[in-house]
Amino acid sequence: MSTDQDTCYLCKEYLRDPVSIPCGHVFCSVCLKTYWDHADHTGSYSCPQCRVTYNKRPTPRRMGGSRHSTMQRNSESFPPPPPSPDYNYAGPQDVGCDICIGKKHKAVKTCLMCLASYCDKHLKPHYESATFKRHKLVDEIGHLDRQICPQHQKGLELFCRTDQMCICVLCTVKEHKGHDMVSAEQERAEEQQRLGATQAEIQEKIHDRLKQMEELKQAVDSLKNSAQRALQECEKMFGDMMRSIERMQQEMAKLITSNKRAALNNAEGHMERLSHEIADLKRRDNEITQLSRTEDHIHFIQSYHMLIAQTEAEELPTVSVNPYFSFGPVTKAVSEMKQHLGEFSNDELVKVAKTGECGAKSQIRYKNKFIWFDVVLIFLYYYNACQLTLDSNTAYRQLYLSRGNRKAALKRDPQAYGDSPARFDSLPQVLCKESLSGGAYYWEVDWSGEGAAIGVTYKGIKRTGYGDNCRIGYNRKSWSLFCSDSSYSARHNKDQMEINAPYSSRIGVFLDHAGGTLSFYAVGETMSLIHRFKASFSEAVYPGFWVWYESAVTIIQL
Repeated sequence: MSTDQDTCYLCKEYLRDPVSIPCGHVFCSVCLKTYWDHADHTGSYSCPQCRVTYNKRPTPRRMGGSRHSTMQRNSESFPPPPPSPDYNYAGPQDVGCDICIGKKHKAVKTCLMCLASYCDKHLKPHYESATFKRHKLVDEIGHLDRQICPQHQKGLELFCRTDQMCICVLCTVKEHKGHDMVSAEQERAEEQQRLGATQAEIQEKIHDRLKQMEELKQAVDSLKNSAQRALQECEKMFGDMMRSIERMQQEMAKLITSNKRAALNNAEGHMERLSHEIADLKRRDNEITQLSRTEDHIHFIQSYHMLIAQTEAEELPTVSVNPYFSFGPVTKAVSEMKQHLGEFSNDELVKVAKTGECGAKSQIRYKNKFIWFDVVLIFLYYYNACQLTLDSNTAYRQLYLSRGNRKAALKRDPQAYGDSPARFDSLPQVLCKESLSGGAYYWEVDWSGEGAAIGVTYKGIKRTGYGDNCRIGYNRKSWSLFCSDSSYSARHNKDQMEINAPYSSRIGVFLDHAGGTLSFYAVGETMSLIHRFKASFSEAVYPGFWVWYESAVTIIQL
């Protein structure tokens, strides 16, 4: 027997369970059966090798014992050659060839007419024989049972929009008669467009999440740098202080570290969630890409609805962080504490450090909820608080002073003040007696009515006339914040800045004379910065006020 007779013409492998047909050619039993099963619908059967045609399907004859034993001996004497390097077997995740016996090869194509998957070798008849000319080959797909109508055992070709399911041709006769039906190809084309829009939305979300991730990383880096600088500055200042406040230095370091740890824990938690969401979105994007490329309409439709349902069900959160968090106020407060250490006992310093109020805050926003963590301005209310009184010698004659010269209200009738060159003769203004210089100071003012201005000025501000040289905030010698029930405006010299901030009837003022800052805060359950002036103060300043009709200002005793 020649070598060709020992090899099946169809699968190109050694003959397995060989059978012969009338023309004398020999094939594997399963190969010939599969080949002629595909020709049943034509009623014309031909030899795959010599093309002899038979009007009736011949009955193959199994080979006799001598031929079989000869082949077996040949097989034992001459074992088959080892597989070539590209010989691939199907793994657990691969689609196996339906024709292979024993260990199956990887399938490379699936025939939607045969409803079978083929490896390279068993796929050849589909390319070489005219019998398979009309068969449709697609990339290999698993779960071929999903391609068959469970009721009629026919291939699924249509889509019933009424019942939202894939059906076969026989289903249109009874079960889905009169329903809105289209071909699977048409339904897939329409859903493909919607799938593209969904994929674009997911890709946009990936872009947004990556952007948020980058912003979060930058904010965390800024937080770490601020914390590191604050620790270094505080350690340097505490090194110059007396041994009696060493306990305070430890408390300060713990405070900064705990705030940093709390902020980092929150930020890292959100970063981890974003990482999971990005990975999940990328996975879905990859699934959609693979689904978009499949040539099998039924597989596409059935997988499409599941992907769309998963995408629409989840509402992704919005995450943001303030990257401008700073520990600067902490180090500044410690510096001022060093200068005035002699005014407090060690016990009182520890008490203040543990009960210090919040002068600046940072926030992380997550799903429209605010998670606040305090940046403690040590001694803000206790250490820097200064007691102020209004100077009646500077008060405009229609300003009525009360409550121990801590309240000023504009009245219709003049008050019985004596003559004084320091008095404002034309503008409803008054200054405090106390001059502030060289240190840090804090005071609070309640205001009411239609409007009032709160500020500071050098002693040399002009007192006579209506010009800008007399108005607090309208010249180079003064700074002020004008308050009304609808807005604020910050004023210095020729500059005026309108500020949109929530209404507050109590204003906190923090003056760092040596550091060159004048800050105004809205005081309530929390404190929020309204405006901060940067200035180089060349001499002592005096707190001062401008009061409008039916309005009043009151200095609060802290």
